Amino acid sequence: MNDGAIAFDHVDVTFDGRRIIDDLTLQIAGGEFVCIVGPSGSGKTTALRLLAGLIRPSRGTILFRGAPLLGSSRDIAVVFQDYGKALLPWRTAAQNISLALEARHIPARDRKPLIAELLLKVGLKAHADKYPAEMSGGMQQRLQIARCLAQKPSVLLMDEPFGALDAMTRQSLQDELLSIVRASGAAVFFVTHDLEEAIYLGDRVVGLNANPGRIGASFTVNLPKPRDQLGTREQPEFLKLRRELFDFIKRAEHERAP
Repeated sequence: MNDGAIAFDHVDVTFDGRRIIDDLTLQIAGGEFVCIVGPSGSGKTTALRLLAGLIRPSRGTILFRGAPLLGSSRDIAVVFQDYGKALLPWRTAAQNISLALEARHIPARDRKPLIAELLLKVGLKAHADKYPAEMSGGMQQRLQIARCLAQKPSVLLMDEPFGALDAMTRQSLQDELLSIVRASGAAVFFVTHDLEEAIYLGDRVVGLNANPGRIGASFTVNLPKPRDQLGTREQPEFLKLRRELFDFIKRAEHERAP
């Protein structure tokens, strides 16, 4: 496996006698952006929690850099959809980012330039002293991403991070995320219900079937980079992938057991 890669190796997850994920095998290379789609019950968020080390497989192994992942790791950061609960409301934007630097045991005197760099990177340079309640949803999500980047992770796990945002803010953050990921070289495991978002962001889109969750399809995204919100979405390859993904989801919903 490539350095920084993460993988499922024949993973099952069973809760209370019910199989949630069945024989999931999937590798994500360092720097690769993989989007996960599928109907409800396909185990998308469960798969993300496995990679985060929050739950353990019932069978099989989660691998990180070629070795079993036995718990959470500072090299693996999670960006949640609910940014309001992810941020500490009593800390300013700068102080929220500082939290990750404190966890890395970076001396206080060295944190200020790192915080300023991260705030600049996510477009929040002028908002360092604001508290989360004083910021818009898009700004709060930028801040959560900045705090995750402060960990210097090699893997970013993202669970529908833009799902609660309006369309224009979502598109802006999609482009910022692609730029940030390209600069950091992190691998990304991105869960979404938005098929167009999956195609726009991903190097690969993996479709999961439901009950239990298992890989039903995998689509390589051969669209030029950098991507453009208008031009990319008008390309024949984009439209072809959108139709193939739509057909996959439709079949998966039809085949899903009650």
